[in-house]
Amino acid sequence: MMRLPLASLSPLFLALVACAANQVPDVAGSFEGADIVILGEVHDNAQHHRSQAALIAELSPAAVAFEMLSPEQAATVNAMSDRDQALREALAWNESGWPDWSLYQPLFAALGETPVYGMALPRADVNRAVSEGAAAVFGPDADRFGLAAPLPAGQQAEREAHQQEAHCNMLPPQMLPGMVEAQRLRDAAFARTSLQAFSETGGPVVVITGSGHARRDWGMPAALHFAAPSVQVASLGQLEAIPEAGAPFDLWLVADPAPREDPCAAFADRQ
Repeated sequence: MMRLPLASLSPLFLALVACAANQVPDVAGSFEGADIVILGEVHDNAQHHRSQAALIAELSPAAVAFEMLSPEQAATVNAMSDRDQALREALAWNESGWPDWSLYQPLFAALGETPVYGMALPRADVNRAVSEGAAAVFGPDADRFGLAAPLPAGQQAEREAHQQEAHCNMLPPQMLPGMVEAQRLRDAAFARTSLQAFSETGGPVVVITGSGHARRDWGMPAALHFAAPSVQVASLGQLEAIPEAGAPFDLWLVADPAPREDPCAAFADRQ
């Protein structure tokens, strides 16, 4: 199958095939030739995980990197042949803060013996980025991954607005620049780990992460372009509503929203 650019694909078609209940769209051919394939998700959406699992099986990557795993947890996965319920216990998944294991289990089942890399940063490092900035926490390679220079004013404002919306418009305005710095740190760190996986395995590498990190304009793909412009990166955004024109992904898919409680209720209860 030829790899088609986003502009040549019908958004309505993409939305319809992805919204079919329990049906995984056949889009694997769109990633042909990519060295790193970033598969976005809404973390608690089961359909998004079914799509990711199917794509792992079809793409047969040389490695899979997970936002949800630390390097130590990835080593645990790589040491275990049983990547099912025993793995859940070994990873202490129920205490991890991520959605229920049943949502992520299909991804681990699809891995077979594929090596796994963990991209998660220590919480203390992310917290430091809020106060000290992403470049200071990232270290000597900050410039290589695009962290040394400040963001353009327009992008800074847009990203601060995204952070405010994601936190139910409850954050003090003075916190917003630091929240953007934390996100920049994570995108760059995820890019660094995915490049390590590519260097060590020869690729292709599949990345499992939130769709916000899969954005080409300022997420992982942007950090990868700074650090290794010759590496071919493809990005899939998985969403719960049809986006406006110019969605910042090579390809996007829409699934029905997952049933969930109002995430802003907890913020309202504190007022």
